[in-house]
Amino acid sequence: MPLSQKKDNFIDKAFTVMAELIVKMMPIAENEKKAYIYYREGLSAQDCGDYSEALECYEESLKLEENAVDRGETLKNMAIIYMSNGDEELALETYQKALLENPKQPSCLKNMGLIYEKRGRLAEQAGKKDEADSWFDQAAEVWAKAVRLYPGGYLDIENWLKTSGRSNIDVYF
Repeated sequence: MPLSQKKDNFIDKAFTVMAELIVKMMPIAENEKKAYIYYREGLSAQDCGDYSEALECYEESLKLEENAVDRGETLKNMAIIYMSNGDEELALETYQKALLENPKQPSCLKNMGLIYEKRGRLAEQAGKKDEADSWFDQAAEVWAKAVRLYPGGYLDIENWLKTSGRSNIDVYF
């Protein structure tokens, strides 16, 4: 293992240990502490590519977590795993759940748009223009919301909205 990677692992491990100590000392409910620890374990597993372990940890975290913003973040991470595993339907459902918990997550909207835009391109390649237009319109709808929530953060999406003719003047304000 290269020395730089050993340092990164040491830093990651040290941060995890410190974060867990801080959480244990915080004056919050025990369930919230456990939820956070499961969430951190899920992030670590996801970072290592162990998606099944990550999903198990996230599920446990969701059972304990009461904070809507934190639940939304956990659901978003689960959706990212589903998306990377090719289960787009489950990813879309999970992004929707994440947005119900916390509607101010532009990355959920961005990723949903990626799925819709991909489907539009596939339909277009298959010669299904009406179906492609429908998917592209859905992508434009969620991407416009993402751009409103995170102005200037998704320049490639803003460009796509403009060049595809699916932009609305109020998207950027």
